[in-house]
Amino acid sequence: MNDQQLFYQQKLQFEMDSWDLSVALSSGTKILVIDARSAEAYQKEHIPGSINIPHRTMTESSISHLDKEALVVTYCDGIGCNASTKGALNMVNQGFKVKELIGGLDWWKRDGHQTERAGSSGKDPIACGC
Repeated sequence: MNDQQLFYQQKLQFEMDSWDLSVALSSGTKILVIDARSAEAYQKEHIPGSINIPHRTMTESSISHLDKEALVVTYCDGIGCNASTKGALNMVNQGFKVKELIGGLDWWKRDGHQTERAGSSGKDPIACGC
């Protein structure tokens, strides 16, 4: 295998796009979707079924109840935010198998997937808290 093949093979081991996440969720794959943004951002809008664990609060004790057999997918606002990367690193450091959702919530919505909202018009700025 050449360097370029190896690069792309490894990249796919650590990233997932919104289509792949949607397929995984609908197929019953053992998956845990973590919104690594602030609680405020999560409350305004998030991926259905996701749980909110802000990356700043991820500690051994705060995530000890989570299933280490599940694939963890972290996400944040999108390309201008790195909370999902920080969250992914935190989860890997605690022994979880992790992928990062490329494009985050932004690309999830652009691809036509539903979100859950709490009284927001969707036009209000959201401070991701990363």
